[in-house]
Amino acid sequence: MTGSGSAIQGAATPAEQYADLQRSLAGLLAGEQDLIANSANFAALVYHTLPDLNWAGCYFLRGQELVLGPFQGRPACVRIAMGRGVCGTAAQQRASVVVADVHEFPDHIVCDPVSRSELVVPLMRAGNLVGVFDLDSPLPGRFNEEDRAGMEMAARTLMASCPP
Repeated sequence: MTGSGSAIQGAATPAEQYADLQRSLAGLLAGEQDLIANSANFAALVYHTLPDLNWAGCYFLRGQELVLGPFQGRPACVRIAMGRGVCGTAAQQRASVVVADVHEFPDHIVCDPVSRSELVVPLMRAGNLVGVFDLDSPLPGRFNEEDRAGMEMAARTLMASCPP
């Protein structure tokens, strides 16, 4: 099963797709401050609007590991150590990671063998890591720098909606 891509798939350019996503996200999160509720809606919105996804979701920092949060897609790994796999690497570096082919990424953690490419964006609040947002696709090379920039903007919107 993959994300439907129905809401922004028709946008002409990736920049327009992410502008549409940003507008939808702002409306969806308006008036709610709970991190879990907003993360659940964020994952659902991304999964059902961006094309060619097979997983979208959050992992939250708990001690020295990432713990599964709200997501859309097949069941996932529950705990990921800092520095392990794409999610743990993004969390440790506090920087987004774009991987064109997960089979070539050292220490990739296989949760869904169908996944071929991945984008992980840190979720930051006041300079502190809260967790990461993870996108998987069954297509190699699905994510690029425009996706990274668009998802970083969306992640900032999510985190701004949930004050400490």
